[in-house]
Amino acid sequence: MWLGQVLGAVAAGRFRADAFLFGLAFTVSGLAFIVLTNDWSDQEVDAIKRKMFPEAGSPKTIPDGILPASAVIRVGLGFAVLAALSALGAQILLPSPWAFALGLGCVAIFAGYSLPPLRLNYRGGGELLEMAGVGLALPLYNARLQGAHWSQIAWPWLLGFSFLALASAIASGLSDEQSDRVGGKRTWTSMCGNRRARRSSETLVLLGGACWLLAPFFSPELAPRWVVLVAVGVLLVYFVQMARLSQSAETNAFVAQGRYKACLHKAIWRSTTLAAVLLWIALIVE
Repeated sequence: MWLGQVLGAVAAGRFRADAFLFGLAFTVSGLAFIVLTNDWSDQEVDAIKRKMFPEAGSPKTIPDGILPASAVIRVGLGFAVLAALSALGAQILLPSPWAFALGLGCVAIFAGYSLPPLRLNYRGGGELLEMAGVGLALPLYNARLQGAHWSQIAWPWLLGFSFLALASAIASGLSDEQSDRVGGKRTWTSMCGNRRARRSSETLVLLGGACWLLAPFFSPELAPRWVVLVAVGVLLVYFVQMARLSQSAETNAFVAQGRYKACLHKAIWRSTTLAAVLLWIALIVE
């Protein structure tokens, strides 16, 4: 969200606080929708994992009795309605004629991840859908709220970020490899195995950094070279830590997998946030 907001503001030449608030409302509602509907969709495979590994992994919302399934799905769908309403409000109150259509498109992508009839997270397409939703659709939505035209958006930033989103999506399946197979859930890890999943995530991090390095050649005004170098430098620092932990993050090594994914998430979150903050500062200074 923050990356999209800043890229949009830099392209438009000013930062709109009202566009930020609408983007925040949509993103928080969409996040709650994704998390809750995914918990509802995963209740069977979560129960399988709890039986296979009683002491492993994070708490499971429905199998561990934290919330009943009926409440989870009702509240999740309620947040989808709130996300759509925030997009409608943005269309009415902001100079962003595409806000409602783009917002509904994002909600549709989020729904296709876990909910029937698509349920792509169970059919081998969940990671690619997460790449499309988190890596492209959500940043684009927020950039458009700030008033950026399609032609003004720094696409190398978003392409690189989409690779990072795919890396995170693949790594998220490491800890559920065996329970997903038993439950019939087809993820990158359950289909390709632990080692290939880790190698895929690591390769995608490098591809993301490479796309960012190309950004100044295509959008020099939206991707100052010094901002790109700082962001890629932070990304590589955590990538090195991630690579060092890779061998230990084997199947069912849940603690090691947690450390591995923590390094990956720090690589993505901190490099992207720093890039957005530096771009915002550059906008203010100008």
